[in-house]
Amino acid sequence: FQVRPRNPHGLGTLPATAAMASPAVSPDSSSHEALSSVNSAPACSPTSDSENLSPDELELLAKLEEQNRLLEADSKSMRSMNGSRRNSGSSLVSSSSASSNLSHLEEDTWILWGRIVNEWDEWRKKKEKLLKELIRKGIPHHFRAIVWQLLCSATDMPVKNQYSELLKMSSPCEKLIRRDIARTYPEHEFFKGQDSLGQEVLFNVMKAYSLVDREVGYCQGSAFIVGLLLMQMPEEEAFCVFVRLMQEYRLRELFKPSMAELGLCIYQFEYMLQEQLPELNIHFRSQSFLTSMYASSWFLTLFLTTFPLPVATRVFDIFMYEGLEIVFRVGMALLQFNQAELVQLDMEGMSQYFQKVIPHQFDSCPDKLILRAFQVKYNPKKMKRLEKEYAAIKNKEMEEQIEIKRLRTENRLLKQRIETLEKESAALADRLIQVASKIAIFLFSA
Repeated sequence: FQVRPRNPHGLGTLPATAAMASPAVSPDSSSHEALSSVNSAPACSPTSDSENLSPDELELLAKLEEQNRLLEADSKSMRSMNGSRRNSGSSLVSSSSASSNLSHLEEDTWILWGRIVNEWDEWRKKKEKLLKELIRKGIPHHFRAIVWQLLCSATDMPVKNQYSELLKMSSPCEKLIRRDIARTYPEHEFFKGQDSLGQEVLFNVMKAYSLVDREVGYCQGSAFIVGLLLMQMPEEEAFCVFVRLMQEYRLRELFKPSMAELGLCIYQFEYMLQEQLPELNIHFRSQSFLTSMYASSWFLTLFLTTFPLPVATRVFDIFMYEGLEIVFRVGMALLQFNQAELVQLDMEGMSQYFQKVIPHQFDSCPDKLILRAFQVKYNPKKMKRLEKEYAAIKNKEMEEQIEIKRLRTENRLLKQRIETLEKESAALADRLIQVASKIAIFLFSA
């Protein structure tokens, strides 16, 4: 993938797949989010992978950091002036300064991410730590299409060639898919209306996947993930990325009919809650507020039904690189932020709080959520141990269910045997009565 020079800024021109991402269906609320997301999240040291960076790259990263500090200073200055009712001339000067800095920042952002895309293999192999930090800061919207494809290795998938043929086939899941499509991003312009382009391409991708993976077919919730992909790229590319996510990111196990993987995720999350927020855990239990009641959608839709799109997309950026770990981290960060309020509420109050308050806490500052998420304690070895523990519990439950089923079968067979013996006994008694009657008649006549 080559990012070719273009005017007017001497920046990069995206490959076709990235360039086709339409601003009309952008999940970003403003151009500022797309820019500030690169430079305002957890601090990224320009020297973290310095041994693999050229002097130009080091200089560029340092410049980005410096411009970010200027932006923050301008932002604080503007808030201060608004609060103290300074004259409008001062506000205009500050606004102009911030706008100028944003212009420079946009140019540097394009240069940096254009270089990353052009030199993708090198960045993945030699500058992995730095790439991870930049992704945590947020991938700029216009680069998301190509970067997401590169992150999950979905650029040259054979299944892409099958896509047009799959659309000609019929799927047993079509009725279910049609029913749920209207509920997927109903307020988003791209998906509004029964005959909208968004709904049509969403149906196509979901139908095609239900045909290539008949065991999973279609699962409610997965359409939100596909919908987000379609906001960034054409339907063929979205289909390939979704197939890769299902195969390599644990999503297929989450969406299987048994949903066994969801049970595991809830089990692991409950352990983290009990260990890190014991007071809140006790309160949840006292109110019979089950983890699955609020966390199931976090895992099944990757927060796409929880947060507004600009915030959810930042989480999705990280998921594309680091997997489901980010769901555990963000979920625990949310509970940490809100523990004091939640322990004061009953079950109904907590349900309302999760639905109405939590989703909009980070609309203006998603970086605050990301920063707290990476302060959450997450031990991969412990999670692996919990996975084995959960598997052992489920195996034991399965053995017990098998034993119960066996005993029930034996019990049913015994009942049938008893019923047969009772019938045979009744028939024998009738026969004896008949014989006794004949003997009595014979003796009486004699």
